[in-house]
Amino acid sequence: MPVQSKSEPITVINCPSDLEPFLLGYSPFKERFLVYVSLDDSDLFDRAQLFRFIDPQRPVLLFPTWDTLPYDRISPRQDIIGERSATLSLLEQGVAPNTIIMTSLAAILQRIPPQENFQGFGLTLHKGKNISRQELTMRLEAQGYHRVEIVREPSEYALRGNLVDVFPAHSLHPYRLDFFGDELETLKAFDPLSQRSAGEEAELKLLPSKELSLTPQTIARFRQGYRATFLDTTDQDPLYESVSAGRPYPGMEQWLPLFYSKLSTLQDYLPADALWCFDAHFNEAALARFEQIQEHYQARKAYLKESKKLGDGFIYHPLPPEQLYLSAKEFEDLTKKNSTIEFHSFQTQASSEENILDCQARRAKDFHLERNSPDINVFEALKEHIQSLQNLGDKVLITAPSFGAISRLETALKDHGFISTRQINDLKSLEDVPHTILGLCVLPLDHGFSLGGFSVLTEQDILGDKQTKTTKRRRRSDLFLGEASNLTTGDYVVHMDHGIGQYTGLMTLTINDLPHDCLALIYEGGDKLFVPVENIEVLSRYGGEDSFVVLDRLGSASWQARKARVKKNLLEMASGLIKIAAERQLENAESYKIEPGQFNEFCARFPYTETEDQLIALDETLEDLSAGKPMDRLICGDVGFGKTEIAIRAAFVVASQGKQVAIIAPTTLLARQHYQNFQRRFQGFGLKVAQLSRFTTPKDASLIKEGIKDGTIQVVIGTHSLLGKGIHFLNLGLMIVDEEQHFGVKQKEHLKSLQANVHVLTLTATPIPRTLQMALTGVRDMSIIATPPVDRLAVRTFVMPFDGVMIREAILREKYRGGQIFYVTPRIEFLEKIQLQLQELVPEIKVAMAHGQLPPRALEKTMLDFCDGRYDLLLATNIIESGLDIPTVNTIIVDRADLFGLAQLYQIRGRVGRTKIRAYAYLLLPPTALSTTSQKRLEIMQTLDNLGAGFQLASHDMDIRGAGNLLGDQQSGHIREVGIELYQQMLEEAVEEARNRQGNKAAEPAVDHWTPQLNLGLPVLIPEHYVHDLTVRLHLYQRLVHLNAPAEIEDFAIELIDRFGPLPLEVTYLLEIIYLKTLCRAANIDKVDIGDKGIVLGFYKNSFPNPEGLITMIQNSQGTIRLRPDQKLVYIHTWSDIDQRLKGIKTILEELKSLAEKKSF
Repeated sequence: MPVQSKSEPITVINCPSDLEPFLLGYSPFKERFLVYVSLDDSDLFDRAQLFRFIDPQRPVLLFPTWDTLPYDRISPRQDIIGERSATLSLLEQGVAPNTIIMTSLAAILQRIPPQENFQGFGLTLHKGKNISRQELTMRLEAQGYHRVEIVREPSEYALRGNLVDVFPAHSLHPYRLDFFGDELETLKAFDPLSQRSAGEEAELKLLPSKELSLTPQTIARFRQGYRATFLDTTDQDPLYESVSAGRPYPGMEQWLPLFYSKLSTLQDYLPADALWCFDAHFNEAALARFEQIQEHYQARKAYLKESKKLGDGFIYHPLPPEQLYLSAKEFEDLTKKNSTIEFHSFQTQASSEENILDCQARRAKDFHLERNSPDINVFEALKEHIQSLQNLGDKVLITAPSFGAISRLETALKDHGFISTRQINDLKSLEDVPHTILGLCVLPLDHGFSLGGFSVLTEQDILGDKQTKTTKRRRRSDLFLGEASNLTTGDYVVHMDHGIGQYTGLMTLTINDLPHDCLALIYEGGDKLFVPVENIEVLSRYGGEDSFVVLDRLGSASWQARKARVKKNLLEMASGLIKIAAERQLENAESYKIEPGQFNEFCARFPYTETEDQLIALDETLEDLSAGKPMDRLICGDVGFGKTEIAIRAAFVVASQGKQVAIIAPTTLLARQHYQNFQRRFQGFGLKVAQLSRFTTPKDASLIKEGIKDGTIQVVIGTHSLLGKGIHFLNLGLMIVDEEQHFGVKQKEHLKSLQANVHVLTLTATPIPRTLQMALTGVRDMSIIATPPVDRLAVRTFVMPFDGVMIREAILREKYRGGQIFYVTPRIEFLEKIQLQLQELVPEIKVAMAHGQLPPRALEKTMLDFCDGRYDLLLATNIIESGLDIPTVNTIIVDRADLFGLAQLYQIRGRVGRTKIRAYAYLLLPPTALSTTSQKRLEIMQTLDNLGAGFQLASHDMDIRGAGNLLGDQQSGHIREVGIELYQQMLEEAVEEARNRQGNKAAEPAVDHWTPQLNLGLPVLIPEHYVHDLTVRLHLYQRLVHLNAPAEIEDFAIELIDRFGPLPLEVTYLLEIIYLKTLCRAANIDKVDIGDKGIVLGFYKNSFPNPEGLITMIQNSQGTIRLRPDQKLVYIHTWSDIDQRLKGIKTILEELKSLAEKKSF
């Protein structure tokens, strides 16, 4: 695709936006240094991916703008700072002459630190390099890296003996450096979540991770400049105070000019012959940015005059815009004095024909007419269009943003007879593909184009707007949650034998002159109990946040009585559930088989990429529908996680085979939302969808009822009015019930009467933990969707004091981009004060107010008006209608966030951020200091990215409500008696016992939880010098006790060596004890005591699985083994040292395990 050279500045016309990177990948631009300037940062990563697809060898560097507003009170995200700093450092060191810099208009208008700020930085490490860890630490600190216990995020490092973990600011993953003395022996990448290392790397380049360096020189310059500029500054100013002490302060970047004698711009870092690439609308965008900067500056000045002190006592002194940003004149000079290329999608005028480059490209065909026509199959139309292009000799490429989407398109095309396809990875590989073969690739293009024998079609062109986004890095929540949900001091725990206590910390006790780590618990009356770390499995979390918990008394019989009472009730409940499930299995229901062609086309219209959880839930649902037995499945997942899509696909399978589907929601608003979703998805498939609710007119309601009766309406959606006496279905095949717990008792009974021989799918947004799901396996069919859509952007979360300027800006930014705002407060009495504040701060917006004390009809009307866009902001005491999905709401402000629980904060924040639009959450703090618990809670909220961890972590605190909704309110009381984790364990045992009874097996629990006690006279702990962080040590202990096989223990040891270095002797002994405990469990040994003259073994419940074998073993021992009257087994032997003693005990336990496994039948 070479293009003719033109004199500069160049105006490119008839060039669709997504064609720009392809054009710049060819001569005469292929060897040029390019500065690609986007109007904003939204597609920087996508465009960078396009350039790498076109030429994988060409260097591409990103220089994003700060993700903060002008004159903000918060600092930019560390990953953005790291990306910018790394790029500036590389530019200062020198880069290839054909490098591409990806940046945005806001970024090039901003002044940045001078080049000398990055001189002498950067460090390249490779195997064999000599550098002391002290020097390496100093270099890392100087470059903006900060020390942590576990490296998980960019710009972090950790030290552990000979190991150094570091996460470079510009890298996708961290590295582990293993030193021998001062020599770097190995260099490996590792997973930041599992902490396990992968293959070795050749070298590592460490680049600076901060733009603003707090050195003695910059601090002194700041202090002098701040005092000189703002004369009324005092030492009580927290910004001045913090910087003076060398501590970073949130938002200090807004005073950047005071740290340096002179600032630079991005242009100062670039070669003089760089070619600057602009969008046709860059001048208008620049003007809007200048106006925004000026507005924020004036707002700060006005706010300063009105109220000298903000709520937290910080006086914000803004610097004039010209000190922080380029002026309009400077920007004009930049565009006139540099080589530029300006892209236009259509025809336009230029100063000279010499400067015009006409691409003569056209945008790809959009299949919107075919999509919306009931008589046309979009994939048949697509096949015909592709074949017509290929007949003209065009090479055709179809793109989609994910492998799943590409595979789905490929399957749909093959179903329609198009079989000549090939998946490609870069543009060069397409050159080797004949034009008769369709190319398929994963690429973030919005719209395709045709140019010179090359045609590109995108998934969006074919199937409509796809809510997708390329993300640089994604965290896997399941691995992170292990440490996030660790025990912390003050947590309530349940000891299997002693009941509810309070965890007070990890303590190292000296027992027989040997150190032993124990968990300290306190009980009623101040009694203390110390649990050895190797027996940590006897403890479980109580669950529930801020619960009123009564501690048990050590030695009291009340705990065992309470536990027995709960067990009896659980057994009765489990027996009832199993009976219901068994009876349901005896009934027959219609079997629905999937027709792949039509079903795949229907699924292809889903505007997201399915998550793994969604696909599993879908497979389980479809399997139920085809089984010939009545389905009764519960789909559990947070709002926006994709429950409705499962319901839509199930409804399509049933309705397309001639049966009717009823969807019942508890409120008119939810019913209306479902109707809109179903109507949109079913369009063009010849199936009629209707809505029946209080808002349906009598005339329409009559027609709809007639259509339900005669079968002309296949899918009907409504509230409990669908359960009325005047409703008669011709052939109801599937009933979908949303949020059943919101229905009344009579409505639930009516639902049950309709369910005979009908498939039932129930949806709920109440968190139900996976452990509870597993406990009910085979009793209640559940599918849990705990991961959000793969394309959902993380909600940008700010924790900050109340700031009128920031609140006004946040609200207006959302309003001006066509969105709406939630403003949540924890108390009804706060509403009036906040409403007055809003009237003063943002008089131009319309505010609706909602709270639980409003009459139901009034509340529904308020919510309906808000959903319909009649109000800009909803001020509420909590998020009304938690199941409601309002995609236009993408900003949420939480007043007094410290008064909400962690689970509440997750649910509240989860109300926003459900589309490809970036969502914002502002958690407002009081002026006074926070409690430690509140501080920790808000820190977790800000650091977790809400991409899955939110739902699962919230479920820890909402388990009681979730289980109560699922199993009945009575069970909530039982959970409070024994704690959620022990309850789930007891439930699992009860289900197994009830199942055994039903099958006439021995009426004993299949699982009997007990733990062996080993007193071996060994030091048992993970030393603090080996794993310094207490939270990490505790998490390792928790993982240790769940290791059940030698291979697992060996793998754990390898992980410890990998993460922390060679094993200390105490850890080796700890691992040995864990292995011995597995042998004890297998041999039914609950106690091992070792002394100078031998070993005493106690059997659990004084029984051994193979008594005959044990007697034979004693008889053959020649007196070294004997059985005492108290049923204890004594093994008489002396050992020379600890290691020989361990070897001996291991031998005898392995022999007993082998005997136990040969039990007679």
